[in-house]
Parts: sequence; structure tokens; C-alpha cells
Amino acid sequence: MQHQRPSDRSVASSSFFLFSCRLRRALAALPLVLAASAAVGQQDPSTFPLDAVGYLNEELPRMEAAVAARDRSFFHGAMARTVDFTERWGFKVKANPELAAYPMCTSAVMDYAVVGMCRLTPGDDACEPGLAARFAANVQRCRELAARK
Repeated sequence: MQHQRPSDRSVASSSFFLFSCRLRRALAALPLVLAASAAVGQQDPSTFPLDAVGYLNEELPRMEAAVAARDRSFFHGAMARTVDFTERWGFKVKANPELAAYPMCTSAVMDYAVVGMCRLTPGDDACEPGLAARFAANVQRCRELAARK
């Protein structure tokens, strides 16, 4: 019996699916802010939209360059930076319930790396229909909110 070598498309598709699953799992499994960090106080939640926009403004041009260069390796670092950003702010509602007032910003930050990967492999099963449009709308709404702060 002769073994068939998987096509580059199927390998890319499965590795993207695994990346997407890991990213979503990592973001969903962010640890709750420890009591010790609560004792020293969290960042002022009203500054979150501005910080989120700053993060996205820094990351989006990098993502565009990675997509143009078809550089999948960029997204592993992007995922790590996203996790770091979300941990700083305590994204989980129980950890920082004040961020619930800014769902457009939290969603934009969490979706950015997945949207970039979907631009590389748009037909992948892991890419939800409407994700890119929802992401763009959330980025715009977050920017508008940050401009008012």
C-alpha cells in the first residue's frame, strides 16, 4: 500500500485549525487576577479603550505585513502578545467586570490574530463567516470610544 503525502493545503489547513483552537483556548483560559494583584489595584478601566486602540494600532500594520509576506510564523508571536495584553487587563468578567462595558474593544483584541490567519487561508473551516466584518466594526467602534475618552 502506497502512502500519500498530504497536500500543502491540507497541512496548512490543519495547522491553522490547531493554531486557531490554541489561540481561542489560551484566551478563554486566561487566569483570574490574583487577590494580591487586586490588593494593589487594577488599571483604571476607563483607560482600557485607549490602551486597546494603541495595542491594535501597533499590531495591525504588523499583521498586514505578515499577511502580505504570507508569514504564518508571525501569528505565534501575535498570539503571545495578545495573551500578555489580555492578562494585563484581566479580561475575564469575574476578574475585571468593568471591562464588560467595552465589548467592542475586548472582542477586537481577541479576534485580531484569528482574522489575520483567516486572511491567509480564507476557506479554512476555522474561519467563521462574518468574522472579518465583525472585527472591523469592533475596531472602529473601539477607536470611536477611545477618541471620546
